[in-house]
Amino acid sequence: MKKENKVYIATSLDGYIADQNGGLDWLHSIPNPENSDMGYADLTASIDALVMGRVTFETVCSFDIDWPYQKPVFVWSRTLKEVPASLKDKVYLVKGTVGEILEQIHQKGFYKLYIDGGKTIQSFLKEDLVDRMTITIIPKLLGGGFPLFAELPSVLDFECIDTQLFSNQVVQNTFVRKHAINHETTT
Repeated sequence: MKKENKVYIATSLDGYIADQNGGLDWLHSIPNPENSDMGYADLTASIDALVMGRVTFETVCSFDIDWPYQKPVFVWSRTLKEVPASLKDKVYLVKGTVGEILEQIHQKGFYKLYIDGGKTIQSFLKEDLVDRMTITIIPKLLGGGFPLFAELPSVLDFECIDTQLFSNQVVQNTFVRKHAINHETTT
């Protein structure tokens, strides 16, 4: 079974995923008259499950919307003890190292994962476990906030395989890991 970990995220022009107060309003500051999903439906069709950290989970839960995910969501947290009753069959808690949580998720039969949330993405990158990144750049300079990237123990080489322009303002780049670890296994 092919294992693949994908990142799909938006950043400001200066590389932040949230402003200095953790806010995300700036993400919707560019008009989207075509109501383009910018490839999100294709991404979700290509995955088995999502992995996100507690902060991202709590942020999504704070939106005044129905649960937006059709695939199982694994929330990686040391502190959460349970998920809301309304999400019991949709959200699962995982604990441990990146390798340990991946083992737990893979044992449940999920191999193509969407990795979401700043700290979670940074942790997967530190372990060289990101195969593909789609980064949508919103042309705003926030001047500070929560960065997408952090220090890494070694250089990771990616290759840009696609660039798209939306609304003549938003640039989306898709990168694949060069010389990525082969995540092939037999089941």
